[in-house]
Amino acid sequence: MNWSEDLPMLDLSYSLVIEATDEPNFFGFYSPDLEGFSGVGYSIEDCLYKAKWGMQEHVALLREHGLPVPDFSPDPRIIIQNEKKPAIA
Repeated sequence: MNWSEDLPMLDLSYSLVIEATDEPNFFGFYSPDLEGFSGVGYSIEDCLYKAKWGMQEHVALLREHGLPVPDFSPDPRIIIQNEKKPAIA
């Protein structure tokens, strides 16, 4: 048996970064491939769900307003990391 056959496919058109915050039930997400796209979720799964549909809506709005739409990523990545905080000088 191939273990990957048992896993659901994450169907994203662009890469996604999910960041954990100091709040245990709050995550931020954005796509480095899709300028202006970001959101928040209450879990990693919530972020994945919101990102999948949010990316489609974001692209539709870009098209509706005649703005450029980036090409879909041929190999989108999902990165889960701690929130990057700005360095204090």
